[in-house]
Amino acid sequence: MGHARLTTMTALPPVRGTLKADAPLAPLVWFKAGGVAQWLFEPKDADDLSDFLAMLDPDVPVMALGLGSNLIVRDGGVPGVVVRLGKPFAKVDRLDEITLSCGAGASGILVSSTARDVGIAGLEFLRSIPGTVGGFVRMNGGAYGRETADILLSCDVVLRSGEQITLLARDLHYTYRHSNLTDGAVVVSATFRGEPGEPAAIQAEMDRIATAREESQPLRSKTGGSTFKNPDGHKAWALVDEAGCRGLQLGGAQVSEKHTNFLLNTGDATSADIEALGEEVRRRVKDKSGVELEWEIQRVGLSADDANKAAVELVK
Repeated sequence: MGHARLTTMTALPPVRGTLKADAPLAPLVWFKAGGVAQWLFEPKDADDLSDFLAMLDPDVPVMALGLGSNLIVRDGGVPGVVVRLGKPFAKVDRLDEITLSCGAGASGILVSSTARDVGIAGLEFLRSIPGTVGGFVRMNGGAYGRETADILLSCDVVLRSGEQITLLARDLHYTYRHSNLTDGAVVVSATFRGEPGEPAAIQAEMDRIATAREESQPLRSKTGGSTFKNPDGHKAWALVDEAGCRGLQLGGAQVSEKHTNFLLNTGDATSADIEALGEEVRRRVKDKSGVELEWEIQRVGLSADDANKAAVELVK
């Protein structure tokens, strides 16, 4: 990937939004751990993003960052450009009786409450997912028996080349927590369709979901949401529990006592602690049940060791 060469890169295309070098990512992610983004870009609008990517050296990696809920940023940081869609991308508008146009930076709470206010049912589950529309679309985010594939009509995407395209839901070839969106492509908006509903009934369903989540998940903690995907025919949390991992600690990281598919930063965990704990849980589950757990949390960037090696290469 040529990290050392990236570290020396200073000439970046002009932008209308904000572009910061060596920007700390820990404050922007739920785990509150991890290194810096080599460059953090908050575009002013889709054209700003498109123009920037079109002029950016094609070898430079690009990654979109939403609310940083389902993410481990490794301690050595993220080479290249991290794109964060802020306020200009956080609008939700009604297109017709049952359809919303949502900026990729809009949160699940904003989308579901807007839907409630205009009498659109079927989007209540978004209330319970700590993320943004861009992340839901990329990961086929879901909860409580519904997923993004059930409500998505289309999305607007800026490709790594800078080209702006519109994709229909079928173009994403959704499977469980996965789409075929390429690396470096950034979702900028999505169109969601629900069904007619009464605001009071929609609110009641949102309350039910919020209560269930509050009772079962460690929401007041520094966590990353669901750590592992549910394997066919199994619940990840039950496999983790059966393997004796409830409350297991490694450095500052711990498996939640409340919900064993959640990892916690108990205070001063490094991202290496969190990831190593996850790998230890995977090992114990494999030994106990023979099931290979797959990460649902995305892990990005360089380990501290890799980053140090790259820096040493640079000095030579």
